[in-house]
Amino acid sequence: MSAVITPFPTAAARAAQVGLERKELLRILDLYGRMVAAGEWRDYAMDFTRDAATFSAFRRAAERPAVRIEKRPALHAKQGMWALYGESGQILKRGHELAGVLFPLERKLLKLV
Repeated sequence: MSAVITPFPTAAARAAQVGLERKELLRILDLYGRMVAAGEWRDYAMDFTRDAATFSAFRRAAERPAVRIEKRPALHAKQGMWALYGESGQILKRGHELAGVLFPLERKLLKLV
């Protein structure tokens, strides 16, 4: 009998997964906390794939996300790797910096004194 030995896949053979850096995640979760306090959002989900990292915020758990914040590094040199999607999937904002992409959401929280 001959045995077939299959080696473990090396790190180079596995596809890299896109993730969020600590500062990026803290910025997004800070916004999420303020939106929960304002009564706008109730739940969130995160998805990490080979192509993109996505943060989705929901008004209620059983519906489509109210907004999606997506990091797609492959678009870094083009339109920017950050994108903000609305409830029906339309792109609300795209850019190279996370702060600029989150601005339309943060503007909702500003109150005149």
